[in-house]
Amino acid sequence: MPRKTAVLKDPLFLEHDPGYDHVESPERLTAIYQALARDESDAFFYPECEPAAYADLALNHSSDHIERVAETAGKQFDVLDPDTHTSPRSYEAAVLAAGAVITGLKLVAAGQADNAAALVRPPGHHAEADYAKGFCLFNNIAIGARYGLKHLGMERIFILDWDLHHGNGTQHAFYDTDQVLYCSTHQYPYYPGTGSLKETGVGKGEGYTLNVPLPGGQGDQDFARIMDELVAPVARCYKPDCIMVSAGYDTHVSDPLGSMAVTTAGFAYMARVLVDLAAELCHGRLMLVLEGGYHLQGLADGVLASLHEMSGKGGLEPAALAALAQTKRPLPPLDAALAAAKKYWTF
Repeated sequence: MPRKTAVLKDPLFLEHDPGYDHVESPERLTAIYQALARDESDAFFYPECEPAAYADLALNHSSDHIERVAETAGKQFDVLDPDTHTSPRSYEAAVLAAGAVITGLKLVAAGQADNAAALVRPPGHHAEADYAKGFCLFNNIAIGARYGLKHLGMERIFILDWDLHHGNGTQHAFYDTDQVLYCSTHQYPYYPGTGSLKETGVGKGEGYTLNVPLPGGQGDQDFARIMDELVAPVARCYKPDCIMVSAGYDTHVSDPLGSMAVTTAGFAYMARVLVDLAAELCHGRLMLVLEGGYHLQGLADGVLASLHEMSGKGGLEPAALAALAQTKRPLPPLDAALAAAKKYWTF
């Protein structure tokens, strides 16, 4: 069934340049944007991104942090963290990246789009409330979620983070609340070192953080099991008003930063599960936010596969879908994560 999928993109995101040879380069988005330009499905529409207001950034970040990032504007080069560098327009791009997520959520909440994808950089999920980290200046998905809760009538948001790296900033942002259920699949122990099974939230948020730490080497069939056996059942228990995805494509089999084995079919499968869940639970409301992914072809192919699933013009053949869904090979990290989740959720 065709759906209206809003794709948020802007040439300003290419202006953020962390420096020569930095893996989080403008070429990442160039590869995605070129793939979109070649795509002939006419399945997407491209609204203009609106920059985030200061008040929007302040929903998730301290004034000191916002001002520190703002100070980089116009500077040829600045260092916010050993891995996190800026160029003259990085601040402007980061404000627009956060705003793109809000723009997409507004469209989805108003029914002007069935779902949306913010294809932005700099990425966001490592950014903490008061400092930049791991290539990330502002936490785009956390700012968007807080905006949805405050201004769009949302009461429960399910965030799935399928990036190779644990989204420490997003987890910390919602660690003590039940208004956001944060679930992460990630290579562990690996940068940034957070995301153990024991991290499940505190206070009202206890049980609303679920981590699936993986040793590496997991591929399409493993992630299909995680989606079917953990993510989908917990989402059904939680009944969110919106599903958001920190979509990193650095779990791709060819990615230089990790040792996962996901292919384009795996990303399509994960997106298909979330599209179906959103249709079942929250009127189709699904917001995908780009995070990592450093093998250019793998990144572009994975993003396009996700978008095709979101638009209803998916390319995953029924036989391939069925093959992934029927896999039952042993996956001890999933067993451990299920045991942790079942302390809080009945499914």
